[in-house]
Amino acid sequence: MTPTMTAPALRATDLEAHWMPFTPNKAFKQAPRLLTSAKGVHYTNADGQQVLDGASGLWCVNAGHGREEIVQAMADAARTLDYAPGGFQLGHPLGFEAAKRVAALAPGDLDHVFFTNSGSESVDTALKIALAYWQSVGQPERVRFVGRLKGYHGVGFGGISVGGIEPNRRAYARQLLPHVDHLPHTHELAENWFSRGQPAHGAHLADALEAVIAKHGGGTIAAVIVEPVSGSAGVLVPPVGYLERLRAICDAHGILLIFDEVITGFGRVGTTFAAERFGVTPDLMTIAKGLTNGTVPMGAVIARGKIYEAVVNAAASGIEFFHGYTYSAHPMACAAAIATMDIHAREGLAARSRATEGHFEQAIHSLRGFPNVRDVRNFGLMGAVELEPREGKPGARGLDVHIDCFWKGALVRITGDTLAIAPPLVISREQIDQLVDILGAAIKRAA
Repeated sequence: MTPTMTAPALRATDLEAHWMPFTPNKAFKQAPRLLTSAKGVHYTNADGQQVLDGASGLWCVNAGHGREEIVQAMADAARTLDYAPGGFQLGHPLGFEAAKRVAALAPGDLDHVFFTNSGSESVDTALKIALAYWQSVGQPERVRFVGRLKGYHGVGFGGISVGGIEPNRRAYARQLLPHVDHLPHTHELAENWFSRGQPAHGAHLADALEAVIAKHGGGTIAAVIVEPVSGSAGVLVPPVGYLERLRAICDAHGILLIFDEVITGFGRVGTTFAAERFGVTPDLMTIAKGLTNGTVPMGAVIARGKIYEAVVNAAASGIEFFHGYTYSAHPMACAAAIATMDIHAREGLAARSRATEGHFEQAIHSLRGFPNVRDVRNFGLMGAVELEPREGKPGARGLDVHIDCFWKGALVRITGDTLAIAPPLVISREQIDQLVDILGAAIKRAA
């Protein structure tokens, strides 16, 4: 039977087999919210209603839905070479072309690309690359990682170990990676409520890294990993000078700095990568999501040349780095990535995002003063509206607003009582206004 996206009304038994991630399965299956098609900046739900995509799917559809160029590239690749290993002693031309194109976009001397299939895999890969690097240069005692509270780095054991979102860690706390410390997050500084762009206060919080170094010794730390802008924690924007201070401390103690740009990459903050916008170049960068515009799973780690060369040159012969995935550099994913990068270049999507962010900022901050709105913050085409939780029911108000928005024609992300907005970079000013209007009305109803 050929599957169809425009299926008739589903019975409860039709939904049961699918164990859905990050979803209250029992509640969802009693009142499912199903998406059946997408084009431009809209989804269509199972009732045939248009839903304005205020979340870029899941922070990934930066170029808008239904891009025929990407679909055609994927189809051509599947017809020509449906599968070939992108490693394991074999390769194919699309893998090398995709890596070359990604490296050309990366800042500084980030010029070697290791392909994965997701942001979670990218993070675990970056942590392993960091350990391999220190082994290669004769400093095997550097085994400690430093993450940050409220950080999100995927759901692999490495990612949740360095991540700092407590519900993601709680059930696995006894089995997480050892030798991991966490810096404080930069949220909830009283001076920074309702910041527009980078908050003015909080650069000093980077100095907590010095305390970790004093406790363990800088020579034991392999890497620090942070998101330039935290997405899944509710769009937490780094204070002015914060990332620069982290870079300086890492440099002073020879520690690698990893930027998790799974969300911020590919134009989300007005430049191809957030590292460019902030003027801070990491040693390793993790990417995914926007790399293929969400069409097919793919991620990558971009490494500085010195890291690649150290690992490769340290081995006398044979395999230098025992790591990889069956679907690393999958031909269809590589074709999608190349086509996506072509669209970004041709349509100047990063510049378009930068040109739109001022209007986006004005629109989202218009919600200040609405019932229960305790904070609004933004950077690039990322914004968040944080609501006061209901007494004894954290997350309930946010979920109500999220569901209400969906049925009123807008998709927004939810993280607790914070609603996050990150629309496709091709969204118009009028559509931004429509999106914020729907969100504002839902906030009022939730009061």
